[in-house]
Amino acid sequence: MQIEGILGPIEEQEARIKNPLVLAYIGDSIYDVYVRTALVKKSRQQVNALNQRASGTVNARAQAQAAAMLEEEMLTDEEKDILRRGRNAHPGTVAKNMSVADYKKATGLEALVGYLFLSGKYARLEEIMQRVLQEFGV
Repeated sequence: MQIEGILGPIEEQEARIKNPLVLAYIGDSIYDVYVRTALVKKSRQQVNALNQRASGTVNARAQAQAAAMLEEEMLTDEEKDILRRGRNAHPGTVAKNMSVADYKKATGLEALVGYLFLSGKYARLEEIMQRVLQEFGV
């Protein structure tokens, strides 16, 4: 896959030195797009049903579960480092309806997704997101 223009990649080193919360900021959106796109492609459901299914995968608890599974099964040392940096970042706020631990793990996963996207590692991003989607039956 080749993406150019605004959505095109930046230098890997530049992506690596970004603040992990900045990586998580973009990673959250990319993760969401993957989940919603997979649901739309596999289903003929109406928007409300699609949104309910998406929210079961795009939430801190599910993302924390996915992060743990990926870390155990398939991440490289470099990817584990990005995940760890995201997990250890201090966001300043945490949503009221989730645990701090889940929120931190989810932020780590989002940082990894953001890093892979920004650095143009689209094949690896696809591989990781396919595994996450498989885990949740999407």
